[in-house]
Amino acid sequence: MKNHSAFIWSVADLLRGDFKQSEYGRVVLPFVVLRRLDCVLEPTKAKVLAVADKLAGKVDNIDPLLRQAAGDEQFYNTSPLTITRLLDDPTNLADNLHTYLRAFSPGAADVLEKFDLHTQVDRLDRAGLLYLVVSKFAEIDLHPETVSNLEMGYLYEELVRRFSELSNETAGEHFTPREVIRLMVNLLFIEDDDLLTKPGIVKTLADVACGTGGMLSVAQETLRHLNPQARLEVYGQELNAETYAICRSDMMLKGQDASHIVHGNSFSEDGLDGPYDYLIANPPFGVEWKKVEQAVRDEHESKGFAGRFGAGLPRINDGSFLFLQHMISKMKTPEQGGSRVAIVFNGSPLFTGAAGSGESEIRRWIIENDWLEAVVALPDQLFYNTGISTYFWIVTNRKAPERRGMIQLVDARDRFQKMRKSLGEKRKQLADDHITEITKLYGDFTDSDRVKILPNESFGFLRVTVERPLRLRWEITDGTLAAIRADKKLAKLQPDVLDTFIERLSENVGLTETDRKIIANTVDPILKTAGLATAQAKAVWANLAIQDPDAPAINNRKGDPEPDPDLRDQENVAVPTGTITRYEADATGRLASAEYVETVENHLITEVHPYVPDAWIDHTKTKIGHEIPLTRHFYKHAPSRTLVEIDAEITTLETEIQALLREVTDDVE
Repeated sequence: MKNHSAFIWSVADLLRGDFKQSEYGRVVLPFVVLRRLDCVLEPTKAKVLAVADKLAGKVDNIDPLLRQAAGDEQFYNTSPLTITRLLDDPTNLADNLHTYLRAFSPGAADVLEKFDLHTQVDRLDRAGLLYLVVSKFAEIDLHPETVSNLEMGYLYEELVRRFSELSNETAGEHFTPREVIRLMVNLLFIEDDDLLTKPGIVKTLADVACGTGGMLSVAQETLRHLNPQARLEVYGQELNAETYAICRSDMMLKGQDASHIVHGNSFSEDGLDGPYDYLIANPPFGVEWKKVEQAVRDEHESKGFAGRFGAGLPRINDGSFLFLQHMISKMKTPEQGGSRVAIVFNGSPLFTGAAGSGESEIRRWIIENDWLEAVVALPDQLFYNTGISTYFWIVTNRKAPERRGMIQLVDARDRFQKMRKSLGEKRKQLADDHITEITKLYGDFTDSDRVKILPNESFGFLRVTVERPLRLRWEITDGTLAAIRADKKLAKLQPDVLDTFIERLSENVGLTETDRKIIANTVDPILKTAGLATAQAKAVWANLAIQDPDAPAINNRKGDPEPDPDLRDQENVAVPTGTITRYEADATGRLASAEYVETVENHLITEVHPYVPDAWIDHTKTKIGHEIPLTRHFYKHAPSRTLVEIDAEITTLETEIQALLREVTDDVE
């Protein structure tokens, strides 16, 4: 396989100068696929041509018969040409190659079309490289007898990896580091003894943003290593046409059902039916979903929880939670055996969004249904296109008994080794011992300095609104008169009317009262004489009002104190242990239980009243929120340096500065 890889890689040398390095894969990868298909179809070529010739124009759907003639392969080609025979006519090579490509069966033709191979053929032809490239591929033997399906899969994955690393842009968008996937798959399979040991077991796995199919391949490889007698059927969907072609062709080259890989947007063109035993994904971080906003909102509003996005919608500039909800919708029910989900997120889904927001409601839905099994914090600089910290979320509806009602947090942020040479933003990698250690920490399910196991309620909070009474005095001063004159609501008055009104009020400068009824005896007649409208009169009273903490509280018609918006405050109160409610019981996020009311009132008495005795909680505004403050749970206090240590450091720095200044002075002299 290494010889094949090196030989194919050498084709890239032919492209140097006429193609950018980042474009090499666009030429080499589809030609690898083309050569493999050519070799696989060679034994049945004559039979396929005979059937095609015999049934042409006589059968409406000839596809199943041609596939049968091709030995039940997923593909066939009805052209008499082959890669080798194309070289017999160098003058018409480009035209003949186009004809050969168009003769493939629909599935294979779709892959080659998504590779945009026709465009690459024309470009090679214009550069005078087409014959050289085709002749190179004609030399390599990719017949199944020489290179098995499994070996072909490894060969192709190796080429994909090398071309991805050659282009940091491609790697960042479509390629997840293999060691990251291995850890992710370990955690996905960790609870499944049947999968790992039972002979002949068949399971399904789907990647809703499969890219080049790396996660699907590593999952199959991992299971093959753990249990050679098990079979994992994989499915995937990918938006980018080229990477979809890579993934689907990889399935074809391995002899697997390539129809399981579909092209399109997972949100607006869901191509995965499900349900599946496992779901896995590394969706793009922080990508907006504006292009599919209408389709997503329509489903959210019309279907609710019967659709995929019933729990809520995240902000438009980050679709991470749409992917997770999409994946959860494809889990098997507990009665069907349940499912496990693993997804890569940045830090935003942990805490973005206030109580009642789309993000908080999605977290709440997941946690209150007891689906979130764990969050694993990974090192930064682990991915190709970003240096930010990343996290695995493990979600399942079949938790082990000891995990029910609990969420495990694993801190693996310092488990890495530095790379000798960075690849884009990737400067760190997970070594085998790191993967083993993190997997063990996860599986042991024991509290330690790296693992926190907390009840679901620990991640819920009540967002309460603390009100304080409105306390006002009304004054006629130069300041309040200036505010009245500047008020936009009074700007429509005739200038002479406003001047007369202000002049009448100014005759009472110095008047101040905490009882509006008393000062109204002076102000109301002036308002009536000026003929002010209701809105204008309200504006005058608003400008005469001054906040006074010593004034009596203003009460409404019911006798309750009016809240002061300027003194309004919001605080988070922990959800009491054992009181978490099912999400469906209160889909609005409003206060749901008497226990919550008691908790909030106790908070008011113990934490608020000692400082502001006149405050109260407006329970109609209380909302339930959820966040996962992972960093806070692993925070370690570092004591501040002593003054002696700081002084010593300053002295050292001063000495170094003086030495540098002396060197500069000596050089000048």
